[in-house]
Amino acid sequence: MADVAPVFHVELMFGPMLIGVFFNMILFGVLLNQMHFYFQTYKSDALWIKCLVAYLFVVETANTVFDMIIIYQPLITQFGTQKAVKYFPTLFMTEPIVVVLVSMPIQCFFAWRITKITKSYIIPAIIVVLAFTSATGGFITGIKIVILKLFIKKPELHWSALLWFLPSCVADILITVTLVRSLSKRKTSFSVTNSMIDKLIRMTVQTGMITAICAIGDVACFMALPHTAINFIWDLALAKLYTNCLMSTLNARSALVNNGQTSNSGMFINVVDSTNQKDIRRQTFSGARFAKNMHELTNGSDVYELDSAKTVEAAQAQDSPYKLAEEV
Repeated sequence: MADVAPVFHVELMFGPMLIGVFFNMILFGVLLNQMHFYFQTYKSDALWIKCLVAYLFVVETANTVFDMIIIYQPLITQFGTQKAVKYFPTLFMTEPIVVVLVSMPIQCFFAWRITKITKSYIIPAIIVVLAFTSATGGFITGIKIVILKLFIKKPELHWSALLWFLPSCVADILITVTLVRSLSKRKTSFSVTNSMIDKLIRMTVQTGMITAICAIGDVACFMALPHTAINFIWDLALAKLYTNCLMSTLNARSALVNNGQTSNSGMFINVVDSTNQKDIRRQTFSGARFAKNMHELTNGSDVYELDSAKTVEAAQAQDSPYKLAEEV
């Protein structure tokens, strides 16, 4: 009996897992809303991007079903038996595999974006290598769960879990730092451009660091508390965090376009001190054309929020109030 007591800790074993499943399902609801908005709003996006979103929807739906089964098995079908506290749930091995099946393509997508923005292949290549390394660790962890079977052998997963989590954390941080650095370099003398860039920087930090912080919390609890399931509070929700961050990035284009249109609705009127109605009409038309260019360019498949700063600069260079003043 003395040997059973340390193992049968419902609060430390199934409590965190149940909370993690709750978080997973809540984030799945948020994700469905984001995906619905995406497919309704960005119908002109490239086919491969739509396929990526559809793929993530399928994988995330499967992940939610798997997680519900993972917690249902020990708490319902095996309730009160030694199996519930002795063995990993049958589908427990799917968790690390599904997480890397989500995180790897998303990190590769951000690597592609960085390539498009910076015209450099060095950092994106490092990110891709880290993503594949993390995926390897995730698959190894899943296989080892099947082999080990017993909860008491959970500490033996440490090294494969480190191979899974640490490269992913480094990739997330590298993505965030690179995007913020690239955005900061795009600031110009135009207040509208700078305002949009500042918003993009804040969003990049918020979305990029969420996954990194949760992954760090996951591995820290996994290593420091090996005989508990505290780390599953973050682990079971990690896949949804990755996909929600990606969808937030894709859907942010709409908000940026609306913001650009609002900010520039009166920007080109009364810039030049002139009573000529023709001049005012030209300026008003210029503002409308700027908003139209913003809408068309930021909704293209090749342009995401990081390219919006460049779009603003190009449009303003063409329809700048200063250029109009020179023409008048």
